[in-house]
This record gives sequence, structure tokens and C-alpha cells, in this order.
Amino acid sequence: MNVNAAEFKAKCLKLIDEVAASHQPLVITKRGKPVARVVPIEPEAPLPDMFGYMKGTGEIVGNIIDLPSESWSAEEGDEDDLYTLAISAGDAS
Repeated sequence: MNVNAAEFKAKCLKLIDEVAASHQPLVITKRGKPVARVVPIEPEAPLPDMFGYMKGTGEIVGNIIDLPSESWSAEEGDEDDLYTLAISAGDAS
């Protein structure tokens, strides 16, 4: 469907309703040349369910039950000054 700009201005809401109902684009012209197109919005495909959509995509590598044999620096009390550095840099939340 083609319509000139003056007619579109006068009947804008009615023409938009027609595009939505017919699912056909509307071309707006000026002096007989196409300048714009009004197209219907197609319904979006539903998103996958948030919970469980990645089920089966992970892979377990190694032993995830037992504690690692090496000690953690936090257990020994000599952890990095990561938090001190963050606070001094103004990154504290």
C-alpha cells in the first residue's frame, strides 16, 4: 500500500491500525518518490526458560568433592593485600 505524506499525516492512526491488521507494509511517498516505510511488528519468539536451559552443557573435570591437597593462603593468614589495595584505590563497595 502506498500513500502520500499529506494523506499519511491526516490519517496516521487509521493507517497504522490497517498495517497492524493486514500485516502489510505501508510506503509513504513525497512527490511520488518513496521516503519511508511503516512495517508491522512481528511477534518475538519466546525466550527459553531461564532455569535449566544449560542443563547438560557443563563438564566436570577432576575431583570436585575432596579438598585440594595444597593449603590456601587464607588458611595460613598470608593472603594478598587485595582488599587493602582496592580500598586505597577507592574501589570499596
